Amino acid sequence: MVEQRPNYLIIVADDLGGSEIQTPNIDSLASDPAGGLKFTSFHVAAACSPTRAMLMTGTDHHITGLGQLSEFVRNSPAHQGKPGHEGYLNDRVVALPELLRDGGYHTIVSGKWHLGLKPEYSPQARGFDKSFALLPGCANHYGYEPPYDSIDEPPRFFETAVRALHMEGTEYVDQLPEDFYSSDFYATKMLQYLEERSFEEKEKPFFAYLPFSAPHWPLQAPKESMDKYRGMYADGPEALRLRRLERLKELGLVDHNVVPHEIVTAPGEPREWKTMTDDERAKSARSMEAYAGMVDRMDENIGRVLHYLRTTGEYDNTYIFFMSDNGAEGASYEASDVIREDVLGHIAKYYNNELDNIGRRDSFVWYGNRWAQAATAPSRLYKMFSTQGGCRVPLILKPALRPGRQAGSEKSDLVTDAFCTVMDIVPTLLQLSGLEHPAAYRGRPVAPIRGKSWKAFLDASAAIKRGSPFDIHGEDHATGFEVAGSGALRRGRFKITYVPKPHGPQRWELFDIFEDPGETDDIGKSHPEVFEELLALWTQYREDVGVVGLRGEYGNGADDAVKDEFEDTGKWMRFIGKKDVPETVRKQMKV
Repeated sequence: MVEQRPNYLIIVADDLGGSEIQTPNIDSLASDPAGGLKFTSFHVAAACSPTRAMLMTGTDHHITGLGQLSEFVRNSPAHQGKPGHEGYLNDRVVALPELLRDGGYHTIVSGKWHLGLKPEYSPQARGFDKSFALLPGCANHYGYEPPYDSIDEPPRFFETAVRALHMEGTEYVDQLPEDFYSSDFYATKMLQYLEERSFEEKEKPFFAYLPFSAPHWPLQAPKESMDKYRGMYADGPEALRLRRLERLKELGLVDHNVVPHEIVTAPGEPREWKTMTDDERAKSARSMEAYAGMVDRMDENIGRVLHYLRTTGEYDNTYIFFMSDNGAEGASYEASDVIREDVLGHIAKYYNNELDNIGRRDSFVWYGNRWAQAATAPSRLYKMFSTQGGCRVPLILKPALRPGRQAGSEKSDLVTDAFCTVMDIVPTLLQLSGLEHPAAYRGRPVAPIRGKSWKAFLDASAAIKRGSPFDIHGEDHATGFEVAGSGALRRGRFKITYVPKPHGPQRWELFDIFEDPGETDDIGKSHPEVFEELLALWTQYREDVGVVGLRGEYGNGADDAVKDEFEDTGKWMRFIGKKDVPETVRKQMKV
């Protein structure tokens, strides 16, 4: 009898940090009797598209074409035109859905893609049989765009941060439904694809990818989801941070003696709670309620998908991964000298951020770095920094039932400290499926995977107890990180970290992550040999994958003379599907 191959469902939250928010469906994965497992040392890139590129390919994002966010490259001449920074999945890699599809899987995706805007870079072009994809990095969750006064609006920041540009298959979506809300619709479309499988498709195992755009800003959620959290955040982010730390200790997810990193702020970023006006505090707390509502609503939609799989009898044979793509989002755009005036002026003109309207379709808010650091504590900083707060994220794995075992025979709600990375998921799924990663694909050489399969780990006794931090990757394994000029390298218990000014010293620091998970005590001077060894490994990593540099080593000004994939991305997005595109724009954008 041939053993049935497992199904896979990968669920990705966008910019999710830890919280007290009600997530019963996500929690059910950890407590599943098949052996639900929480990972406390799962690592990603510190930004969304770089992580998603590694999730799809099993190799470092600097190789895949997403060396940085394409939005970052648009404003950094040092990165423009560099190999590995094309802004879409390039031909140096083969994508997981391509290999699974060729290996007999039915492949479907519904949600955020962020790995290319054009049809030739779409999910359909990279191995998905069925696809509905949000192409840019974020968008209004209701699909709303204000009626602009002129064709020159919005400012550049909003060109790729507002329009809900979607593609189904290889066709751009002209019109979203009136009742569109991102999390609701992505789950509905996923269920549609699952339900509409033909008899032949249902005979195949499936690979389903459900990447939400929640809870990425703009923070928007249905009123009924937000109302559950009314008043919960009225005492501010510092108080929330302390409550969450205590809860982590109670759950055994951090040591009782952990020293959290202090809150880091830069000029112009949100002030301490006690120094705000009553109106500022009320709006800030309401923004956090919107965030909580987004997470709550996402969990509700995850529950709809899980219910379907249980109803069809496919749940038990499905590996389900739930993860965040990076640490909590701490950007405070009001503090940016480069975009502050354009952004705040545009919001004041076209959006309604009055207290009672926050969270609605025509509001536009984010929550800033103090709330973000309440989410990432005890770790240091948040998204866009290669600190623990930026690149160590939640992961829950619900395994498929193993052959010969019944539900309830495994331990559940377990915790592992094993160091691992998002690059490990591709080799894990390939090995579980009996497939191999090729040296070449469709006549072109492709980069090898840099991750390691978890199959032996999941099969061994170490998978049902806390085990060792080195159960997956050995003590001598080194992993490099870099996003937006913030770098890091981890080997065993030690890590070097580079945080640019103004949020860090703009030099390398050394930490013992086992003793100091908050990265609070630089031990570089007391461990010079370790520091030099890790710095040499960083240099090798940088050369191997093509890191351009660290912040402080290159400038960040935009070069108006540069005309490449990124220069016109925003305007190109705005004109897609419109009949009144000027001829010059048509030629320039190849519309």
